[in-house]
Amino acid sequence: MQHNNNNPLEDNLRDEYDETVLKNGVRGKYVQRLAAGSNVVRLAPDVAAAFPTEEAVNDALRRLVQLAQSSVRQAA
Repeated sequence: MQHNNNNPLEDNLRDEYDETVLKNGVRGKYVQRLAAGSNVVRLAPDVAAAFPTEEAVNDALRRLVQLAQSSVRQAA
């Protein structure tokens, strides 16, 4: 179901929203802070299925990094 809100007079807030709090808002005010503090990676469904938890993913990746680093040291 699509809503056409082309007429601003028909675009009303629900009663539970306080319009005075919503006025003068700044879109994207915290987007840089959020981007700087997060690194979200989407896993393919088949990869995600192999790991029961976020911690399991992180542990596996840490081991892979250690393995890769030790391989580079041995080759040098």
